[in-house]
Amino acid sequence: MKIPKRIAPLVEDGLVDRIMRQLKSGKEATVYVVECGDEIRCAKVYKEANQRGFHQAVHYTEGRKVKGSRQARAMEKGSRYGRQEQEAAWQRAEVDALYKLAAAGVRVPQPYNFYEGVLLMELVADEHGEPAPRLNDLELTEQQAREFHAFLIRQVVLMLCAGIVHGDLSEFNVLVDSGGPVIIDLPQAVDAAANNNASRMLQRDVDNLAEYFGQFAPELLTTRYGQEIWALYQRGELLPDTPLTGRFQQTEKQADVRSVMREITAARDDHAAKLRYQQLKREEGR
Repeated sequence: MKIPKRIAPLVEDGLVDRIMRQLKSGKEATVYVVECGDEIRCAKVYKEANQRGFHQAVHYTEGRKVKGSRQARAMEKGSRYGRQEQEAAWQRAEVDALYKLAAAGVRVPQPYNFYEGVLLMELVADEHGEPAPRLNDLELTEQQAREFHAFLIRQVVLMLCAGIVHGDLSEFNVLVDSGGPVIIDLPQAVDAAANNNASRMLQRDVDNLAEYFGQFAPELLTTRYGQEIWALYQRGELLPDTPLTGRFQQTEKQADVRSVMREITAARDDHAAKLRYQQLKREEGR
């Protein structure tokens, strides 16, 4: 097929030998099946911001680092350069997440290169070498639903242990190859420690999984893995192999607001006293 304009630089530099066909086109990107030497891979070509529909909401980008103060200022102003930098940061978020999660043992496509806004990565294929189907295209047995659900909950844990929340996990962002589910599409991934919305996003990811698999195994609809996982994470007790029950009991104990306020006031008074003492010492030394 004709070489897409955005992939031409990769062909010229020898990173891609042949464009075989277009695999899919979505709101974020167009994906092509490409030949790279002896291997068949994917080339994900990100769409320009003005050509796609996904809104880069602040609750996704909160806590993301930018290269420098100039870029940060430009992004805040919304200048043309700032929009370009914002778009580049959005793309890098997925690339960085893929490398980090692959290293942590999460089942994601293996990334190989990111060049000129094009991500070269593993083609997730079935036993016949054809692109693997999405989870939502499969008809599952009750047992398969339980197994896939348990596997993906463990993947959510692995991701969180690596400091990442997917942010848009559902049956539409999971492929299934001969080894089981593979998680894809991560440009909206958030930093679990730096983003104030991370707990809510993780809960939504887990709820999406329960709702989908609950069609085949109804008992999954009443599980509360999201709350359990996040509580363990907040306490510093979450490990990749931490046993989970799917149950969570919200504490009914009322917060002692008065005690907290007394501690805050005492700390503030103590700080003020130290400042006064330091000021007196400076005046005595004059």
